[in-house]
This record gives sequence, C-alpha cells and structure tokens, in this order.
Amino acid sequence: MSKYRYLCFLFVSMLVPTLAFGAGETVHWMTPHYTFNRTTVIAGARYFAAHCMACHSVSSLRYEYLTADLGMSKSEVMKDIMLPSGAAFKGTIDSPMPSDMAAKWLGKPPPDLSHMDRYLGSKFIYTYLLSFYWDPARPSGWNNYVFPMVAMPNILAPWGGTVGPKGQVIYPGKLSPAEYHKNVADVVAFLRYASDPSYFKRMALGPYVIGILLLFTILAYLLKTAYWLDLKKKGRHVGTRVKRS
Repeated sequence: MSKYRYLCFLFVSMLVPTLAFGAGETVHWMTPHYTFNRTTVIAGARYFAAHCMACHSVSSLRYEYLTADLGMSKSEVMKDIMLPSGAAFKGTIDSPMPSDMAAKWLGKPPPDLSHMDRYLGSKFIYTYLLSFYWDPARPSGWNNYVFPMVAMPNILAPWGGTVGPKGQVIYPGKLSPAEYHKNVADVVAFLRYASDPSYFKRMALGPYVIGILLLFTILAYLLKTAYWLDLKKKGRHVGTRVKRS
C-alpha cells in the first residue's frame, strides 16, 4: 500500500472520528496501555518477529540497533529476532517474502511498517489489530472494522480468537483477552520505537544536555553580573572625575 493511500486514510479518519460498519455500529478507538521502555519494546520485537516479520519489514531498523538501543545481546537478536533467511546482523530488518510472490498470494505486497506509527498513530494500529472478524466473502476469509476490505488476514487469530461481524466469539483464542491485548500492545510499542529509533538514546542524553545548558546559564549569569558590576564601577569613577573638574 502506498504512502499516499495511508495519508489519505489518516486525513479521512481525522475528519470522521468513528467509522461506520454493520447495522448502525461504530468503531471505538482503543488506546494501548503499556509502559514505553526497553523491556516492553523487546517483548514487542520478539512477538513481531514470531508473527509479523514473515510478511512485514521494518527497514528503518538494523538488527544491530536492537543491541545498541535496547541492550539485547547479539546472540539474543540472532536467536529471537533474525529470521533464517540469510539476514545479516548489520543489515536492515526486511521480510523474506518476495514482493512479487506477496502480490500473487495477498493481492498486494504487505507494507513496510517502519513509520506506520508516525503515519497513523498507536491508537489506530492497536484498534486495527483487534478489529478483525471472520468474513467468508473475502479472499482471505477476514475483514476489518477499521480498514474494510483489507487484504491482510488475521494472523493472530489462533492467539486472540475468531469473532464474527457482530463481535460474537466463533473460536476462542489460546490466550486470555488480557494476555492477548498485552501482546498486541507490546507490538504497538515496538512499532513506535521503529518509527523513532533514536528515542532511548535521546532520553539517555537528555539529562546531560539539560545539565550543560543549566551550567552555561549559570556561567552566563555570573558573567553578566561581573560585566555590569565593572560598568557600574567605571560609571562611578567617571562621575567622580566630572564632579572634580
């Protein structure tokens, strides 16, 4: 899917707070609840690698970033994240699925999710992933309340369960709703990190930058005080000379 289509959909979603579906029902946007830290992002990266990376790339990231930014060891990244597709540790995180085969199987190549959080936001991604329902009329057998006629199948159905168009449970998932929602929130956290990989480095450097700015502010204030004190002394000296003359 093109960037243009995503931006158009974002514009429409801003104009229409809720999208209609079914018989008078509406989509209720859900906010993912998670703590945005390295532990959450790592959990999301592992879940994403296990369930999403076969189709979707996050090419703004390199595998080595997960070590530099998140503190994962190289062996952990190679074991838990890297797919057995000839990927290199210093290479970008790309799906092994060829785009031409993806178009043949799914109708169109799955989008790169590197900046999806920037395009559509965490609330959209979270609600989208929780809004699939069974629709036998679709080629994949799935539809989505948030993105009607979407080509993507619900690959998380075994864990989250299968629901019908009215929200009725057809098959329960392997996980409880709370566990499943936490896993989806972790994936959202990972995609948030993928859209801004410098976040944790900025947060680590932030206190030092603020400290340096405060130090320079204090030095500037002391310099200003000394400068004006010197000017006042010179002014009094000049005034005394004028009076004597």
